[in-house]
Amino acid sequence: MDRKITTPLTDDKIKELRAGDYVYLTGVIYTARDAAHKRMQEALDVQKALPVEMQDNVIYYMGPSPAREGRPIGSAGPTTASRMDKYTPALLDLGLKGMIGKGKRSREVKEAIVRNGAVYFAAVGGAGAVLSRCITRSEVVAYDDLGTEAIRKLQVENFPVIVVIDSLGNDLYESAVKKYRREK
Repeated sequence: MDRKITTPLTDDKIKELRAGDYVYLTGVIYTARDAAHKRMQEALDVQKALPVEMQDNVIYYMGPSPAREGRPIGSAGPTTASRMDKYTPALLDLGLKGMIGKGKRSREVKEAIVRNGAVYFAAVGGAGAVLSRCITRSEVVAYDDLGTEAIRKLQVENFPVIVVIDSLGNDLYESAVKKYRREK
């Protein structure tokens, strides 16, 4: 099913989503990759505030290429999500409601998704140039010294993603394999 959703995410919006749904996000999302996640965890470890509010927000695991003239951002394809798995449950427990990346997630992340009523979306890898066309504004909001791994606030319009893990724990990667597996 195709759905159009405006961020921030709400429990009601998330409860309607099912693994396999196509979603077009409009609104604000944030970027953060490995180095930014490590810094956020270090802040949490010493009970410091995070530079971005997690409640009801979406993090896109992405590090953009430089913007071309007249564009807010360069190529903006997803990063492998499992690299953030050791940090993700803590962020979900703080109210993070959505993540965008590519690839499978750990059992601990799936459990945290269900526990917190969140959702994991996939963006199509290799389509960074196309995805960047859905980004209308980009600004660094934290960890500027990390360059492409800085946290950015993005304004997106009809940003295409697929629900991979829904709030009930259904995992598209698992269900698709079962559906298309040949019986011997």
